[in-house]
Amino acid sequence: MTRRELDAAGITDPGLRLAYTRCRELNARHGRTYFLATRLLPPERRSAVHALYGFARWADDIVDDLDRHQEPAERDRLLLRLESDLARGLATGTGDEPVVRAVADTAARYGIGHQLFADFMSSMRADLTVTDYPTYADLQTYVHGSAAVIGLQMVPVLGTVVPREEAEPHAAALGVAFQLTNFMRDVGEDLDRGRVYLPGDLLASHGVDRALLEWSRRTGRGDTRIRAALVAAAAMTREVYRTAEPGIAMLDPRVRPCIRAAYTLYGGILDVIAEQDYRVLHRRAVVPRRRRAATAALGVLRVAGARWRARASKAGSGIERKEPVR
Repeated sequence: MTRRELDAAGITDPGLRLAYTRCRELNARHGRTYFLATRLLPPERRSAVHALYGFARWADDIVDDLDRHQEPAERDRLLLRLESDLARGLATGTGDEPVVRAVADTAARYGIGHQLFADFMSSMRADLTVTDYPTYADLQTYVHGSAAVIGLQMVPVLGTVVPREEAEPHAAALGVAFQLTNFMRDVGEDLDRGRVYLPGDLLASHGVDRALLEWSRRTGRGDTRIRAALVAAAAMTREVYRTAEPGIAMLDPRVRPCIRAAYTLYGGILDVIAEQDYRVLHRRAVVPRRRRAATAALGVLRVAGARWRARASKAGSGIERKEPVR
């Protein structure tokens, strides 16, 4: 399947093919939900999406991987090295890291603005020192770089049926919605890393602070105040999903099944969190395999429908061109 995707994308250089393959492996290993959705994309678009995700995953692992037990100074050094490699890669199309080479090639192929990558790296750098966000406005600055820019990077890869600038706000919102969902799902793991991404003002309005979250995480016991705060956070996140949803219809019809599947699967994480009574400090919410499979099957049907309509439209256009000749 990897060879087919690379051939369809016109990626022929052996070293570059290996770089894209590395990104695909990262996507498959770390992003089960996202990887499943990308299988619904036209083959020629998949490698670019894997490159964007693979690079983001690589940077995120530098600041988040608990298994490495690296000191902050070492994480800072690794992040600086990645930033330098990225800047050189975007300028020259090369890169020491395979993920950098692949993402630089993708940026060049699709004309993705370099500032989006700079904003992303700025948020990654914030993770080295920032441990909480007092207000939602403060958090929005972070999620712009960590999530909104990912949506914006995706727009030229996916293609639109409207002017790109019309689709971009919805794409950015979808990236933010996915990120906010991750914050809820991973609140316990993030707390282990010393970070709280849920806005401080939202928590405080329900009588929750870091000490209470740490107590709940440590003891395995729930608290009605924590539950109320998480219910409010879920409502806030669903509102962002509603802002993002109209943008799906603005995309190329062939890619809509993929984005619709991702939208449904990530939104389904919120459903699972609610079904588990918001016990995210004690267990990780995962969409059941059967539910993921059903969403994927529906996506396959939508892909088939989009292809049939495209062929029918093309055939119809051919007939229309011939009629004047008669």
